[in-house]
Amino acid sequence: MNPVLDIHAPCAAIDTAAMAAARARQATLTKPPGSLGRLEEAAITLAGMQGTPLPTLDAAWISVFAADHGVADEGVSAFPQAVTGEMVRNFASGGAAISVLARHLGARLDVVHLGTVNDPGPIEGVRRAIIAATTANFCTDAAMTAAQLQAALDAGAQSVALARAAGAQLFIGGEMGIGNTTAATALACALLGASPTALAGAGTGLDAAGVRRKIDVVDRALRRHAGADAPLEQLRCLGGFEIAALAGACIAGAQSGLPVLVDGFIATTAALAAVHLQPGVRDWLLFSHRSHERGHAVLLDVLQASPLLDLGMRLGEGSGAATTVPLLRLACALHAGMATFEQAGVSSG
Repeated sequence: MNPVLDIHAPCAAIDTAAMAAARARQATLTKPPGSLGRLEEAAITLAGMQGTPLPTLDAAWISVFAADHGVADEGVSAFPQAVTGEMVRNFASGGAAISVLARHLGARLDVVHLGTVNDPGPIEGVRRAIIAATTANFCTDAAMTAAQLQAALDAGAQSVALARAAGAQLFIGGEMGIGNTTAATALACALLGASPTALAGAGTGLDAAGVRRKIDVVDRALRRHAGADAPLEQLRCLGGFEIAALAGACIAGAQSGLPVLVDGFIATTAALAAVHLQPGVRDWLLFSHRSHERGHAVLLDVLQASPLLDLGMRLGEGSGAATTVPLLRLACALHAGMATFEQAGVSSG
């Protein structure tokens, strides 16, 4: 089967003329220049992404990728691995945080099941794209084969294709997978050449001893895969199905001109991998919130990203990104709806 995603294909170009027109409009609105702060910047950025001086954000698409991790065998999570498959059902039945947020936003929720140890079977509202029941334990083997990695990347690209076909103006990628903060930490350390002690956090609620165990596990994995020095190989050896799917979605979004709103630590690790694989991806990424997970601030600094929110969130699922959508909608509404000084008959400065 031919791959869906070509990671080397060029990314779409940002419309700099639309950005300039949006910036010029901001200068004419009835307010002191820059007084709406980051909301002004968001509207101008979206103008460049959408190719219009007056961007809108009516249609958001949320894909949540669920998959299990072999490294869970190392006891790196406060929750049992069965939770991943159980949460797939919860997403579809509307009980998860991202389900509530999607309903409130009027966003399409696309639940993608990539493989769990306790497979809940076919569920209405869940797309089955099973790669395997779980990745391998990367302390002893590469997390994925090359074919599995490509399948995961393709799953992300397929979700972006569905989002574009549905007329989405914004793509949000979320994740669910017990053990995936450990996988994200290992991958981020490999990509950045960083120490696990600088990035490892509590994840789903580990105590101090649990964090120390996670650091040890990540350190063992990094030593095991020290020869993986290319980003694609690092993703294969240390990532997860859902992390690779998120990276694939970032790349496909950038290639097709669909803005991607990045969630917290795990999604940002996937975005970092995507940027390492295809640098043009960075232009199409918006960053939603600063996660409470320890390593997230480091990744944001590396990506030169300034998220809009800092609420102490660390749930995942795409929840932080979804929470940011109303702010982006307000940014567009203010940009388009405010009167200019001339229209309002107000003296300008």
